[in-house]
Amino acid sequence: MSAATAPSPWPAPVSATGWRLGRDWHAGALDAGVRWVLRRNCSVTPAQMGAAYLALCLLSVAIAVPFALHGALAVLAFAGLELVAVGAALLVYARHVGDGDTLTLAGQSLHVEQTSGSRTSHAEFRAEWVSVEPSHGEGSLVELAGQGQRVRVGRFLRPELRPALAQELRLALRSALGHCPSAHSA
Repeated sequence: MSAATAPSPWPAPVSATGWRLGRDWHAGALDAGVRWVLRRNCSVTPAQMGAAYLALCLLSVAIAVPFALHGALAVLAFAGLELVAVGAALLVYARHVGDGDTLTLAGQSLHVEQTSGSRTSHAEFRAEWVSVEPSHGEGSLVELAGQGQRVRVGRFLRPELRPALAQELRLALRSALGHCPSAHSA
């Protein structure tokens, strides 16, 4: 009798180039490197959400109008109030659907872009001066520090994958400096 175990339900795929979380990136003939895009996991796009909201509005109005025609104006008022509240919640959702971190290592420069709502912040690190450490301990955000700057990344990455991100960043930074074999041969 033999037993088999199932693989983890959330395996992180390893690309053909050896990167688990990052992807090779090419912006032209001269710019090439590795890019990590760490975004919020959103199951519905803003366009799909808008279509669902429109359908909800039509359904609510279709139900409330006959009641209003029979003298129950309160039903129409509460339907309107409900649609305004749901619309406000969906606007908050749509505003944060693009939140995330994008890290780009090109040459010996690591560029970090963080987006939260309508705010976007940028940080630039030289590969030889940046350190990659957990900010507090196991499973915490990954802290990039160097040249008087500190940036924490990985807030939309599952905690058990953050050490893998840190290891991948360290390997890519060393590779950019020529201190170790390229990660592509791994």
